[in-house]
Amino acid sequence: MLWILCLALCSLLTLTRADPGALLQLGMDVLNREVHNAMDESHILEKMAAEAGQKRPGMKPIKGISDLKVKDVLLPVITMSFMPGVGVFQCVSTGMTITGKSFMGGNMEIIVVLNITATNRLLQDEETGLPMFKSEGCEVILVSVKTNLPSNMLPKVVNKFLDSTLHKVLPDLMCPAIDAVLVYVNKKWANLSAPMPVGQMGTVQYVLMSVPTTTASYIQVDFSPVVQQQEGNAIQLADAGGVEFSEDYAEGSSRLLLSAAFLTAELALLQKSFDVKVKDTMIGELPPQTTVTLAGFIPKVAEAYPKPKPLVTQIRINKPPKVTMKIGKSLLHLHGTLEMYVARRRGKPPVSLFVLETHFNLQIQYSVHEDRLQMTTSLDRLLSLSRRSSSIGPFKEKKLTGFITDFLQEAYIPVINDVLQVGFPLPDLLDMNYNLAKLDITENALVLNLKLD
Repeated sequence: MLWILCLALCSLLTLTRADPGALLQLGMDVLNREVHNAMDESHILEKMAAEAGQKRPGMKPIKGISDLKVKDVLLPVITMSFMPGVGVFQCVSTGMTITGKSFMGGNMEIIVVLNITATNRLLQDEETGLPMFKSEGCEVILVSVKTNLPSNMLPKVVNKFLDSTLHKVLPDLMCPAIDAVLVYVNKKWANLSAPMPVGQMGTVQYVLMSVPTTTASYIQVDFSPVVQQQEGNAIQLADAGGVEFSEDYAEGSSRLLLSAAFLTAELALLQKSFDVKVKDTMIGELPPQTTVTLAGFIPKVAEAYPKPKPLVTQIRINKPPKVTMKIGKSLLHLHGTLEMYVARRRGKPPVSLFVLETHFNLQIQYSVHEDRLQMTTSLDRLLSLSRRSSSIGPFKEKKLTGFITDFLQEAYIPVINDVLQVGFPLPDLLDMNYNLAKLDITENALVLNLKLD
């Protein structure tokens, strides 16, 4: 009995385990940019250095030095490396000039070069569910100290300055710079899980599955996207099929993976808009959409309507759209009905000629515009036509294959492409610019190789 219980429990865990609908690998390129931008935007080192010259509670004056000031903070050099399972190790190398007056009355300058080091642990905020960095183990390491004081004053004055001030005060002053930078970086995650609209049809929300993981080369973020209709109903993602990134990773780069299952759920938001009624008689290069043209394929139409009558064609998609992907090619599968009517005058309703069950594929081309994923389609193949009903009696529907194929290409596909112009939102994080991304279609997924410039 025990093994049966274990088997049942394992099966339950397998069934409830969700595959990520989207994956993000953040390389050092993005993190370097964000940390440098945070340093520039916050001017935090300058602020901290300015405080070094201010009187602080409990700080004893230094004998032999007065009017202490800090200036000329050097442009920081920032180096970072990933710490597997932890986060990011960060070292900020900078320097400053400390000035004052010596007891001899002359101006004194001490040029200090230092390193600020810390471990930035990557966590998940319990309240918001968002990623966040938190610094740990900050240290200030003095690299060099130079002074313009006479050499015979060095042992007494400079060493006392180091012992009494720099070694004791600088960590309290400079380590908050790391925390302040992380505040800026953490703010860039703030909108990540916010619902983003897909036109008027619904929203997409990128929700973290778990705490992001850190490897020696990148940070990986697994998403469980929430696709919700305007009415509030969530669209369940199908099993993603264990999608994962290819192993040909370019060191230091970043990339985003969107599974075919996720794109399928997003397109389900637009399913109602894929129902199209075409009333135009002249469409592109097609022959006139009249009973005369149709009679060339189905002679019984001419018997029922000896005089030319305009046609109305209604396409209804009765199954959710489905995206499939093989290396280099992506298809959109559409299942539905095609009903053809004869239009009548004086406001009378059209008369149905026949209803065909149909299945056809559209090939999808992907691009990014204004940080939204865009799709355009072209007809790949009409896979099946079968007659459901007919008011003109039986006929061989296969004879309509060419006629229907041309109709889909000229009349239906342009409408679908107009609908798809709404675009689909991409994760809003770290000021990511997706417009420069290089897109690759892989097995069951679309991969965006992210570029900074």
